Amino acid sequence: MRVEVNERHGSTAESAVFCAVMQWLMLVVTFAVMALLQRLVRSLGGPLEAQATLALGCVTLLAFVAGTVAQRFRIPRIVGYLVAGYVAGPAWLRLIRADQLQVLSPVSTGALALIAFAVGSELTLDALRGERRQTVLRIAAGAMIVPFLAVAFVVLTVSPWFPLTAHQPFRDALVVALVLGAMAAVSSPTLTWAVSTDVDASGPMSRTTLDVTVVQDLAAVLLVTVVLALALPLGSRGTVAPGVATHTLLILLGSIVAGITLGLAVAQYLRVIHGQLAWVLVVAALVIAQAVRLLGLDAVLMALAGGCALRNTAPRESERVRDELKRCAIPVYVVFFALAGSSLQTGALDELWPWVLLLVGLRAVGLWGGLRWAGRHSAVGADWVRYGWLGFISQSGLALTFAAVLRRAFPEWNISLEALVVAMIGVHQLAGPICFHWVLRRTGQVTVEQGKGGAHVGDTPGTALQARGKDGVGGGGATVFAGGSSM
Repeated sequence: MRVEVNERHGSTAESAVFCAVMQWLMLVVTFAVMALLQRLVRSLGGPLEAQATLALGCVTLLAFVAGTVAQRFRIPRIVGYLVAGYVAGPAWLRLIRADQLQVLSPVSTGALALIAFAVGSELTLDALRGERRQTVLRIAAGAMIVPFLAVAFVVLTVSPWFPLTAHQPFRDALVVALVLGAMAAVSSPTLTWAVSTDVDASGPMSRTTLDVTVVQDLAAVLLVTVVLALALPLGSRGTVAPGVATHTLLILLGSIVAGITLGLAVAQYLRVIHGQLAWVLVVAALVIAQAVRLLGLDAVLMALAGGCALRNTAPRESERVRDELKRCAIPVYVVFFALAGSSLQTGALDELWPWVLLLVGLRAVGLWGGLRWAGRHSAVGADWVRYGWLGFISQSGLALTFAAVLRRAFPEWNISLEALVVAMIGVHQLAGPICFHWVLRRTGQVTVEQGKGGAHVGDTPGTALQARGKDGVGGGGATVFAGGSSM
């Protein structure tokens, strides 16, 4: 290996260390300032909305700094946003309270809608044509069927000791097993998209993973509805709320129809008026947030359907929307994932953590087995068999909607069942982006990224790595090449 060091920029390493120390210091100072401001506002008795607005500003700044720190450790920035929100949230330091999160829920929903709209605007019908259709459907089948069967079978087997079914008849244990199995089949296209765009990944692995997660979510709508429909005759009297399957299907299908309508309206507007695109997206996000609040629709499905309708009916306008969404991606990510981290509920882990870890592990094993089964088809490459299953660990928006549906559907276990499911989702929400980021790096989808010392570090052999000096000239700093060594 040959190493060339430009002495004029010999302080690059020292500068990188100084930047790292300053980032950690800024993180600590931001925590302290946030705590002082929140305590001052609460002592003055200001309106709840004012306190929530202040908390939003503080946690957003905190999350942004935490994301920068996380990036130095080759961890996706969105994990830093989530962790910062969790630390500042009601589950830990309580710098942002539950009532403030309730006030900020339209903001969080709007940010989620923008992310899901960006995902939808990437979707075309090409994924369901030709050989690519076989690849997507085969992987989606493996990522859903095997985890569903693995979780359902094991939960049914251990039902005499499982907390929710320990004193229940077999028919109720079967219902719980089917419900938890259905939750294991849900993934998160929004987290997949966020990780891919955060590291600027491009390639078949990132693209196909996104397509598969969308197919999973659409199939999960039908799967959860079928499970709820079967739960009524299978379960004991009073176990399942009557009509819940029909109500759930109407809400979820209504979300898709409303999203398509919104997408067509946005397409028509952009054909006539070519400016103020950012305001159009803000209005669309607010419309989705209010539809969720007033009608109980699902933000992810509505925004996915809207973005997909825009992409397939007005490709030119969709291209403008995608460019605008990518331009403002970081602020949207910071706001949403910081608030999502603050909303993480891990109280169930205090008593149910062995069962939560068991279900998380079963889902991971099911994904691994499902991708190995999918790899038997010639259309599925070897990388999918070895690493692809890690790309489907993430769970987020739609899974949380299903958790709320389950609480209403099963009044006998409402809070306990929802707490267990939400704790599982929280683990997947934190672990999923890290796993998918590792897959992207391992398969060469991310060839250049920011290293710890400020240099760009490549994962592929023979890649030239340059650390720029203070003046930003490519010739400064240290350059590392594969092949001999010189100083």
